[in-house]
Order: sequence, then C-alpha cells, then structure tokens
Amino acid sequence: MNKVILMGRLTRDPDVRYSNSQNGDQLAIARYTVAVDRRFARRNAGDNQQSADFISCVAFGRQGEFAEKYLKQGTKIALTGRIQTGSYTNKDGQKVYTTEVVVEEQEFAESKGAASGSQGGYEPQGAPAPEDASAEGFMNIPEGIENDLPFK
Repeated sequence: MNKVILMGRLTRDPDVRYSNSQNGDQLAIARYTVAVDRRFARRNAGDNQQSADFISCVAFGRQGEFAEKYLKQGTKIALTGRIQTGSYTNKDGQKVYTTEVVVEEQEFAESKGAASGSQGGYEPQGAPAPEDASAEGFMNIPEGIENDLPFK
C-alpha cells in the first residue's frame, strides 16, 4: 500500500503549468513544497526540539486547479496522496533521483481567520457563556423544554 497523509504549510506559492491532455484539454499541474513539523527529543536535553521536513508535492487536474486558485505561501493544508519516485539525467550528465507526493486530496487545515493571524477557529453563534454554567460545570436546563430533549 502506498498512502501518505501530511499536514503542513506551503513554503511558497504553487508553481502551476498547463499541459495538453490526451483528449486535447488543458491539464493543470501544480507543484509546491509543504513544510511538515518534525518533533524529536535530544538526548542531552529534556526539552523537545522542533524542525521541519520539506516535502515536494505535485497535484494534477482539478487538484492542480484548486492549488492555483486557493493555495498560497503559508497556507496550512492537510493532504493525502502517494509517494512517487523517478530519475532523470541533468545537463551535466549526472543521474538525479526524485521523490514527491502525488496529491489525491487536499483541504484547508485551519480557518481563514486563523490563517490571517486572528484567533480564528470555530465559534458557535449564540453559545452560552461560561458564567451561565452551574458550579459543577453543567448548564441549567431552561423550564418547559424537558419533553423536547433527546434523552431523559
């Protein structure tokens, strides 16, 4: 099985090019790099150090069009795909080996507000305030709705 799941931030805007497909349509090909956090413990220190792996990704067709339209440097995304390896000979005659993730699905991993630096996240409308809770941390049920509750 060849399945990859990643979450990280784009290191730069996607590089999108169009190629003619076999049936004459234009096929979007988007290439970008995702910085994925890597945590490891140093033997000498008790704290965790953090670094990142930089993963090359390529998205074809609709996924490539999505990348062109919506993704930009710094966008946090979650993606699934498969690892693909290849090789080519460069202009100096040396063989170069490549590894990249072929994107099958991609989606935003944070809200638009969080991406722009605000608090972001989901905040339900009309949510009760914490001070409305009882001392045990539970909300008091308003009078007259006992029969409408899905539990008793």
